[in-house]
Amino acid sequence: MMIGSSVASGQVEDFDSIKLYTLKNASGVTVKATNYGAIITSIVVPDRDGKMADVALGYNRVEDYINAVDKPYFGAVVGRYGNRIANGEFEINGETYSLLKNNGANHLHGGAMGFDKVVWTVENYDESKSLKLSYLAKDLEEGYPGNLKVTVTYTLDDANALTVDYSATTDKATPVNVTQHTYFNFKGEGQGTFLDHELMLNAKQMTPVDEGLIPTGELLDVDGTALSFLTMRPIKNQINDRHEQLKYGGGFDHNWVLDKDGKEGQLTLAAKVHEPESGRMMEVHTTEPGIQFYSGNFLDGRLKGKSGKTYLHRGGFCLETQHFPDSPNQPSFPSTILQPGESYQSQTVFKFSAK
Repeated sequence: MMIGSSVASGQVEDFDSIKLYTLKNASGVTVKATNYGAIITSIVVPDRDGKMADVALGYNRVEDYINAVDKPYFGAVVGRYGNRIANGEFEINGETYSLLKNNGANHLHGGAMGFDKVVWTVENYDESKSLKLSYLAKDLEEGYPGNLKVTVTYTLDDANALTVDYSATTDKATPVNVTQHTYFNFKGEGQGTFLDHELMLNAKQMTPVDEGLIPTGELLDVDGTALSFLTMRPIKNQINDRHEQLKYGGGFDHNWVLDKDGKEGQLTLAAKVHEPESGRMMEVHTTEPGIQFYSGNFLDGRLKGKSGKTYLHRGGFCLETQHFPDSPNQPSFPSTILQPGESYQSQTVFKFSAK
């Protein structure tokens, strides 16, 4: 089934409402997104010679997103809490809330039916320019307190920048940490691995994790280690290092503490990526305090993408802008608790170019 047609499913009841929306600018850069999971299904950008390629991993059919083994979260918005919560529980105002343990002993990416597996409402579609989606997560849905109204808006401009704006309100104190989970390969999706890509992360520190990938609560200086991307360097030079953190993650699956230089909550540079062969580049700017670099550790060749090519181990990577993992249980981390009467606001910009 192509996205936009109808199918019966026990998991999602209103497949008739699932549609695919296209954003396209004057340069021919194209972003496609669906209201199922607010998933970005495709990002087509030029190389240094103007040759276009789709650089986002994903599928052409809704069933493939639903049935993908190991739930890779290709292109989805994840929440109510992106990343991990230790032991699947947290406490607010003296009350303990229990969540599904869907990642070993821990909770990951919102649970069994997180934001990536629900049908969002299309609030506005400005053809070719922007798409605004909303979802109402009900009180105690997946165990989280409060009725949470969340919106995400994708906007593509003529400078080849894709802006992602998130907002949310709640009627009960609740943790919120929403992020975008696109996997990138700037050679083109399905075109081998990303190991030759060069990466810069604007971060002198990261939040080290234990064997269950839960932060210890410490901040680790990365300079002089395999965890440092303070200057552009090929990912392949560091990913097989014997550093304990890389052994825990089976590669990179860690949160870096962004250098905000006193501009907390403002849009600042988080990351740069460059693929030497094509010249394709991406800059990531965000209002968030952290970024998760995930190196496709669980891709293993079983998943076949939209071009018919298999997604190899290290076939795609994610740069997920976020608050830190397990923040509800880590009092020293920036708070992720949204209170009634407050508004959650977050913005991330992915800017594409080539040289």
